[in-house]
Amino acid sequence: MVQPLKPKSDSSPSGAPVSGRAWLMLALATVGFAVNFWAWALLSPLGPRFKDFLDLSSFQQSLLVAVPVVVGSLGRIPVGALTDRFGGRIMFPIVSGATIVPVLYLGLAGHSSLAALLVGGFFLGIGGTAFAVGVPFVNAWFPPERRGLAIGVFGVGMGGTAISALTTVKLVDAHSMSTPFLITAAVLAAYAVVAGLLLRDAPGRTAPTEPPARRLAATFKLGITWQASALYAVAFGGYVAFSVYLPTYLKTGYGLTQADAANRMAGFVLLAVAMRPVGGWLSDRLGPVRVLAGSLAVVVVGAVVQSLTPALAPVGTIAFLAMAGALGAGSGATFALVALLTPANQVGSVTGVVGAAGGLGGFVPPLVMGSLYGQYGTYAAGLVLLAIVAAVALGFTLTGVRSTVQGGDRAPRTGRGRRHPRAHTTA
Repeated sequence: MVQPLKPKSDSSPSGAPVSGRAWLMLALATVGFAVNFWAWALLSPLGPRFKDFLDLSSFQQSLLVAVPVVVGSLGRIPVGALTDRFGGRIMFPIVSGATIVPVLYLGLAGHSSLAALLVGGFFLGIGGTAFAVGVPFVNAWFPPERRGLAIGVFGVGMGGTAISALTTVKLVDAHSMSTPFLITAAVLAAYAVVAGLLLRDAPGRTAPTEPPARRLAATFKLGITWQASALYAVAFGGYVAFSVYLPTYLKTGYGLTQADAANRMAGFVLLAVAMRPVGGWLSDRLGPVRVLAGSLAVVVVGAVVQSLTPALAPVGTIAFLAMAGALGAGSGATFALVALLTPANQVGSVTGVVGAAGGLGGFVPPLVMGSLYGQYGTYAAGLVLLAIVAAVALGFTLTGVRSTVQGGDRAPRTGRGRRHPRAHTTA
């Protein structure tokens, strides 16, 4: 693992070009993230269809699409710790191979009842843990001043949800319910083989020797763990919530067809994906606090506007796209903050906890939106809640997080990463 206290151990010297192998590893990790997220999101586009076919309530439909999210989120905590111990070269093929099982189950037998779908969705959450494998893997290959961009590029893999949105319903309509699941399983298998053959952990990576429980306890003692978790729960949680619930929202609230709603959700996802590396890149130059503050301010405004349920064209579309870009940039900035302040040998563990918080942040809103719509017949209250939460996160960013970054996270810690060159200029 890279040891930030000793600049010579970076994969490249400060200011020097990053090696071609590092970029290749980044590309392979990004593909793996995308493929696993594609699998993770298979149920979301089919939510409205299952609702009609199985006569589900709004809450049951929300639960169906949210279960993979919460399992994939909580699973990031042990997977992140295992990645610190065994490395991404081992963990990427394992996670990808394990995800094949629930994908095949859902495609061949597990879509005939709500109970079967929930069981399959539970294990489908394994695909969501790939994020906790990729961040420490990529982080170790890049020097500190390039990690914001590198982690942002890796974050493009969350566009796997867009692949699901664009293809799942069309494949079911053209062929059968099992088709998208069988295709995804085949792609997962191919990636697991390629990853096993080509992935390599960064030179000099050192595996921690402490027991997992002790390492996890140390992770929870880090201030950055809690700060980044809170921010990621809003930024990435908001992205996940919209990516799994937007088709239902648009179909119910605006009367769009299932295919049209899925296509619009894909547009939301693609913009958020495109903005994630931009958020990381800007954080390398301006500091993550500024990027996070700007992103959260846009979310506040967009949520307030959309709570008024404006016409979809053009105001509603602009509001959603603005929030998509802001949530993507904010997600990238959050992990630029993690790379800035996390000890090198704890990046996987911190990533697991922060990633879990982000996924859980995406688990709650669909349930809240479904419940509120079922009770009041409108989504306005849910969007007002989003605006309030984003406003609180904005205030926290400009106070607590800014203070931590300006202070360089000075608490004495063994192996703490060296300060980012722009740590003192982010206020």
